[in-house]
Amino acid sequence: MNTLSPITPSASLSVSCDTQCDTAEWDSYVRAERQGTFFQLSGWAKVAKTAYGYDAFYITARRNGALAGVLPLTFAKTSLLGASLISTAFSVGGGPLARDGEALQALLHAAQQLGEDNNVRYIECRSDFDADSWLKKRGLHAGFEIALVEDEAEALSAVPRKRRAEIRKAIAAANEGLLSIRHNGEPDLFYKLYATSLHRLGTPVFPRRFLSTLMDAFPTETEISVVEYRGEPVAALVSFYFKDKVLPYYIGASEKARSTRAFDCVYWAVMRRAAEKGCAVFDFGRSKVDTGAYAYKRLWGAEPRPVTYRINLIGDEALPDINANNPKFAAFSKLWPHLPGFAANRLGPLLAPNFP
Repeated sequence: MNTLSPITPSASLSVSCDTQCDTAEWDSYVRAERQGTFFQLSGWAKVAKTAYGYDAFYITARRNGALAGVLPLTFAKTSLLGASLISTAFSVGGGPLARDGEALQALLHAAQQLGEDNNVRYIECRSDFDADSWLKKRGLHAGFEIALVEDEAEALSAVPRKRRAEIRKAIAAANEGLLSIRHNGEPDLFYKLYATSLHRLGTPVFPRRFLSTLMDAFPTETEISVVEYRGEPVAALVSFYFKDKVLPYYIGASEKARSTRAFDCVYWAVMRRAAEKGCAVFDFGRSKVDTGAYAYKRLWGAEPRPVTYRINLIGDEALPDINANNPKFAAFSKLWPHLPGFAANRLGPLLAPNFP
């Protein structure tokens, strides 16, 4: 463990960086803090370590011995994009979690030291915070949330009219026995549908071991919902439960999913299930601005909330631009769906670690 000096030393504040942490203490702190998120839990960085071999670093700030801040980081060193520190890799969230400004600045200073020591191109924190030396990356994505209510009729009336009509059609199909949903889905079934979806979208699928490691790390927070049409699986959704939120995170679907209203079925069912469990928020996640997913989430009545990430450039001079809209990757995204399925499923897990 390395003990580091905060940027503004305080007799009561100390900072340390290690490749391990006291899991119970760390996670208890994240769960107790109002701004704590699922992706700041210790397990997420461990998943990246187990599935991809990327080192995990846990930076902690302590005041008089008690935790005052945490920052999980993944050291991603890829053949295509070089080295970076990300909080947290392979997720849409993360970043520092601190109780005051002094602890926040200490965590960020320690992260910068770590980045310089490891010659990274940049450090990316997938959250926003006050730090003048960290650049803002925004305008590419928006986040969406929907408030959950216990009464089903009230919840349905809150959905815009056109989407409400589609939900009612999905409910009618379920009542007729055409559609069914269960929440004990098998990881292998989900992975098959997910790989098929990403292939159509022009995106490499993550390795199967990433999913199994994720479910092992969060056995009580993870749930797989499966929609079947006439007994055939057409969609599967991996959701995370954290605090008062449900996060529908990964969705896989066959080509029949849209015509059978499987998407409306699964999202509505998870909304109702989460409300019954006492959740207050359906976190619809982030989507690229002006894409089909972005428009679809707005149809549910969710208003887009701009997403801001913070970047500290260490070895680079410009903000990283790793997305499908970048001309460097656009040709790849167009080519990928034309690969045979077996080739995409073979190559995808080899390429996915390059895009943390």
